[in-house]
Amino acid sequence: MVFDTVIRNATVGTAADVFAADIAISGGVITALGRSLGPARRDIDAAGRYVLPGGIDTHCHLDQPMRGGVTLADDFLSGCISAAHGGTTTVVPFACQLQGQSVRAAVEDYHRRAKDKPVIDYAFHLIISDPTERVLRDELPALIREGYTSFKIYMTYETLRLSDRQIIAVLAVARGEGALVMVHAENADCITWLTEELEKAGRTAPYYHAASRPLAVEREGTHRAITMSEIVDVPILLVHVSGAEAVEQIRWAQGRGLRIFAETCPQYLVLTAEHLDAPGFEGAKFICSPPPRDAASQEAVWNGLATGVFATFSSDHAPFRFDDPAGKKRHGDGAPFTKVPNGVPGLETRLPILFSEGVNKGRIDLATFVALTATNPAKLYGLYPRKGTLAVGSDADLVIWDSDRDVTITNDLLHHNCDYTPYEGMRVRGWPALVLSRGEVVVDEGKLTAEPGQGHFLKCERPVPAKPPKGMEPGSE
Repeated sequence: MVFDTVIRNATVGTAADVFAADIAISGGVITALGRSLGPARRDIDAAGRYVLPGGIDTHCHLDQPMRGGVTLADDFLSGCISAAHGGTTTVVPFACQLQGQSVRAAVEDYHRRAKDKPVIDYAFHLIISDPTERVLRDELPALIREGYTSFKIYMTYETLRLSDRQIIAVLAVARGEGALVMVHAENADCITWLTEELEKAGRTAPYYHAASRPLAVEREGTHRAITMSEIVDVPILLVHVSGAEAVEQIRWAQGRGLRIFAETCPQYLVLTAEHLDAPGFEGAKFICSPPPRDAASQEAVWNGLATGVFATFSSDHAPFRFDDPAGKKRHGDGAPFTKVPNGVPGLETRLPILFSEGVNKGRIDLATFVALTATNPAKLYGLYPRKGTLAVGSDADLVIWDSDRDVTITNDLLHHNCDYTPYEGMRVRGWPALVLSRGEVVVDEGKLTAEPGQGHFLKCERPVPAKPPKGMEPGSE
């Protein structure tokens, strides 16, 4: 048998082990792992380099419709190109239901936005902002069965937040259908009160964004989300966890045997609230929610990554251009923090930052890196074992890593459509050298070799066993 491609002399890293092998690929899938595999139409020598599963970024925002004249910088073309250059081979952005509209309309619109653009594979989460009876009874169950098996809900933001009663109703649907709910956990009323007090005191510079969302706001929201998850008896995933106090709540819940999963992001490992205090309006570049915290929270997050508190590591890529009236300066240079769009770009830098700061500095091992960035996301969101691992029968999504390459991150180096990176000037060690999606090279030493529209849309399996509504299990009467 002649394989399409054989990657030879690889040091293969999975979430379970690290071993030496050749990797054979045919028809876009891995067909053999072994030593001295037979001939191939194309040989790739990976001697001295790690070969890892392609990254899966399960929290990123691409071409998502926004209100108030604000637009995201990246669509499905630029966003996926940027992701691929950073070693990510699958992205899962959000089809966002706008209030007063249907969820299915959001999905159909998102497919139109993605058409003929992605250079890597992609799936969709849903965002539920208006859980009407029709949405809960008809639309959401049908969409889950069609392969949209995860959705995000918000405890904050005026146009997105749900009440506790609405959250419980959404969780009940997820329980009955076997879907996974992602929760943005912050106490909206506390944020509103704190913000109004800061405004009265004239404290409106970017730095005070962090003051309006202190650790306690995230801690309370996290605890409340955990409580509702326990009441409904359904797993949830808490997204972009930033602070030591939220980590403590999650660890407490997991210790009680509750099915609470958590995600964190690069900004909570290498940025702090002090970045928001940059001169002039520069601090606006770092406004995101929750905000970056302090050194103690960074340490707590690193500890959570190393000890299994966190299941996934995502970018929460929300690319608003800085010097742009449709971006961070929508309301002018020097606008109050309440008028600055929340979010930072990070698709391309996610994996290099974690590899450099985590693996190369000994904070986490290689297997944990793979688990956090590929295997666990694939399992949580119904894509495993097609994605997230290097195994016979899996899609040949893989990255050859130059683990010793020193790179200084600059915006000029990156491929997103944003005009800044919050990691400007940061030095990292370790960078993707070759990226393959379904066996085809998409990035070769920084050069894009893929064509727009090459990526495939992925339907997701239900990641959670479906259960009847609580109190209606057999024998519950």
